[in-house]
Amino acid sequence: MRKIFTLFVFVLFLPLIACTSETMFEEEAQQPTATATMTSQPAADEVVDGNETADSDEADHDHDHDIEIEAIYLGDYLINDEVYGTQTTVTVNNGTRTIQTNALPNHDTGEFPNSGNPNTITEQSVTYSYTTNPVNTGKGKEIHVAGVAVNGIKLEPGTAETVACNSGETYRVEGLQDSFDLGMDFNNAHVQPTGAYHYHGISELLIGASRTSGGDLVHIGFAADGYLLYASSSAAYAPSYELNTEVRSGKGCTLSLGRNGGRDVTVEGTVPDGTYTSDWVYNGSGNVDECNGTTIHGEYAYVITEGFPYIPRCLMGEFTENRKP
Repeated sequence: MRKIFTLFVFVLFLPLIACTSETMFEEEAQQPTATATMTSQPAADEVVDGNETADSDEADHDHDHDIEIEAIYLGDYLINDEVYGTQTTVTVNNGTRTIQTNALPNHDTGEFPNSGNPNTITEQSVTYSYTTNPVNTGKGKEIHVAGVAVNGIKLEPGTAETVACNSGETYRVEGLQDSFDLGMDFNNAHVQPTGAYHYHGISELLIGASRTSGGDLVHIGFAADGYLLYASSSAAYAPSYELNTEVRSGKGCTLSLGRNGGRDVTVEGTVPDGTYTSDWVYNGSGNVDECNGTTIHGEYAYVITEGFPYIPRCLMGEFTENRKP
């Protein structure tokens, strides 16, 4: 586990936007103290006048919780963390936000490898390109990598682990559940075989590292369709899913991936408890839509919630996702 330092982070913010809209760890693991220098000025191609407002019926949840008024991550910025090694450069030009990163988090992580995850966090070389002028389609479309945090760490809530049954059923294992040990740390994150550290849910240390003022909603990332991603410090946003009441079916089932691949799993007649993605059904009961979206100060945005789906599993805006076979 990384040692906790008093952190001096020199963050050079190039031209920025000032905009009015827009836990497995010991108690001693607190957010390191950060010192940052920054300047800001408006960027011409950012949408700040409410043109991103969603027109869909599903996105009619409007909330005025206190948000981070100084949205310093909306323009160009650079994170160069000498303690954690984070190097993330973001530029905004001609309607496109380009994020280049080595994908090393700028906060403490759990110990990797661990009993549930045999992988080691390693430096990556990743580039993301998202529009700064998103178009809301009014219909959610499935997404696997929902977006990227402001520090360059990807937001990927799903897993590669499945339980496959001889009777034909396949169940996708959830990242945040208690039946199978996937080696999640106190940031609700773990490491892929490539060495890529990624979030499956809310990280209090990410919120702390991204906070710029005292508001409840903290801008923590960018969705793949261009809309912003927030986290609520007070968990003010409730998801709109509940557990399925129908028992599961499936005979001759085995865990197909991971360290315990080939292990027999009992599925037939069991009650949904959140172990599998299909255990959850949308019921519209919360104050966000099926993609964890809502309207914040007149603009559509996503919120990471403490309950399923945690990070959005679908997006309302237009996007293209290229996935490896």
